[in-house]
Amino acid sequence: MLKHGGGEVFRITGARQGLAEDVRGRQRRYVISMAIRTLSVIAAASLWNVERYVAIVALVVGAVLPYIAVVIANAGRENAPSLPSTFVPTPLRPALTAKPSKDAESDTGTATPSDHTA
Repeated sequence: MLKHGGGEVFRITGARQGLAEDVRGRQRRYVISMAIRTLSVIAAASLWNVERYVAIVALVVGAVLPYIAVVIANAGRENAPSLPSTFVPTPLRPALTAKPSKDAESDTGTATPSDHTA
């Protein structure tokens, strides 16, 4: 990145999240999924003689959820942002305007030969 010489400017909001934060998020999702699985297996065991259909649904959820949790946890990092959204063009300075007119010079107090009368 160049400081003063019209180079590329990087937008920090386009940066990926850190690796440690990404791993922490995937671990959190996996633990939540496994907690839901544990609760569904406990519900299946406790409801087996009361509500058999609810117990079977909870058992199926408890059997399928580990596969889904592993796939979600191993999904990897998010996709890198596209290049146009990562770079910001360097702002251009406005061009200088034309010389000030003679009317502007007379307002500033500059005397011209035609201003002096005898």
